[in-house]
Amino acid sequence: MNVAFCTCRDTKCPLNPVNHDRGCTPCIGKCLREGELPSCFFNAVAPYRGPDADYTYQGFAQLVLEAERPCTADPRQAGTEQMQSPPPET
Repeated sequence: MNVAFCTCRDTKCPLNPVNHDRGCTPCIGKCLREGELPSCFFNAVAPYRGPDADYTYQGFAQLVLEAERPCTADPRQAGTEQMQSPPPET
């Protein structure tokens, strides 16, 4: 089975859709059992990180937060910095 949208580059993985005819189901099942997300989620946020990267939920959250930081100029959008009060009028 060819899964046209699969972004996983680890074609040596036996769960990669290029190696069987069951689509993404085996990969997703394995990831859910191990508390991970499939690499396609990570690949949507950042370039491929290789098969030994941290594919846990926490690893994904960290990657998303790191990817968002440089794009955030307004601290209100970042949610991590408090807004400063305007200087008092004189």
